[in-house]
Amino acid sequence: MSEFTFKLPDLGEGLVEAEIAEWMVKPGDVVEEEDVICAVMTDKAAVELTAPVTGKVLSVAGEPGDMVAVGSALIVFETGAGDSANDQEPAADPSDAELETSKSTEAALAAPAKVSDTTPPAPVADSAATDGRPAKVLTSPAIRQRARESGVDLSAVQGSGPRGRIKSADLDAYMSGSASGTTESPTGSPTGNQSASVRKQASTDITEIKVVGLRRMIAERMATANSEIPAFAYVEECDITALESLRQHLNSKKSANEPKLTPLPFIGLALVKALAQFPQCNALYDKQRNVISQYAAVHMGIATQTPTGLKVAVVKNSDILSLDGLADEIRRVSTAARDNTAKREELTGSTITITSLGKLGGIVTTPIINQPEVGIIGVNKAVERPMVVNGQVVIRTMMNLSSCFDHRFVDGYDVALMVQLMKGYLEQPATLFMPG
Repeated sequence: MSEFTFKLPDLGEGLVEAEIAEWMVKPGDVVEEEDVICAVMTDKAAVELTAPVTGKVLSVAGEPGDMVAVGSALIVFETGAGDSANDQEPAADPSDAELETSKSTEAALAAPAKVSDTTPPAPVADSAATDGRPAKVLTSPAIRQRARESGVDLSAVQGSGPRGRIKSADLDAYMSGSASGTTESPTGSPTGNQSASVRKQASTDITEIKVVGLRRMIAERMATANSEIPAFAYVEECDITALESLRQHLNSKKSANEPKLTPLPFIGLALVKALAQFPQCNALYDKQRNVISQYAAVHMGIATQTPTGLKVAVVKNSDILSLDGLADEIRRVSTAARDNTAKREELTGSTITITSLGKLGGIVTTPIINQPEVGIIGVNKAVERPMVVNGQVVIRTMMNLSSCFDHRFVDGYDVALMVQLMKGYLEQPATLFMPG
């Protein structure tokens, strides 16, 4: 018998510590080399670490939310010939895993001593192993968190990925099927038919959720942005009747299996063209060096809601993409962010962000700037409203653009001109495709 101490490796980019986001193993578990043992959260992304050896877990360093310094002991294994099935401790009740606090991950990046953007992570487990131990369902931490929050036993979900790995679509399909069932009371009658005379008791339950992982990062970054940036908000309404007509026409030319265009790539195209005249809005502020970096290329951030929290998926070099190319990339990186398959470079490096609540977009929003960017464009809901056009009241499709910019580096006058330029492109969509 011998002990092997696995220390937190250097994850690159000058990082000196990482937060424990989730443990996939516990003391007493026997793991194989390359099994995923934990996910750690850095300032950039979540990284899944794999076991460097085969052996029994003796101890782990800390709980989710704890910070571990690079080079510090992360997990201790017992290795040697004694790692047989007879030496294994009884597996804990699977329900214990349900008591863990919620965790998150932004990118699946495996390897015990290095981060790889191209190698997919080793699967995470919860099903039955051939040696009688409860193994683990092959899936990602984000999907396991969704399952916990929804009360779904992942061992009952059929995975469609490699080696039965459960994908987000598999969980969605399972939950949709379960939703169609009938819930019964202990007596066997549908709960909806219980007597109205039965009074509900006041609940005294309190659920405490530790703020860790992605949610902690979101909280810190939003608080910092809100306290440090003197944001200038500017809202402009746009008549997108002609744009909607063009969009519907283009979609009618697509085959049934081709994805349809949403308004977002048109808005992105308008933003790209407007930024060519207002480069000060396509910039990053380095607070440490007190330097503004204006970018010729537009690396467009797309704020994306995911099961683990808000992520900004990035469409690199948006300024050289066609309408369909921009639409495809927005769809691809947003899906990857939601499915937790996005690479690190697809979640970092944006120079300006678009955020949209889609059909929930409301009338006006005041989005928080995604530091170190200096501006963000919020897209509100498109609605039909009576408008006066050439002295006549007509029904037009209207949509508001709610922008916020860092007033330290972008003047309000320039913000208004840039957003009005976007408005012109959207109201006269043919100009989106003209040079210059």
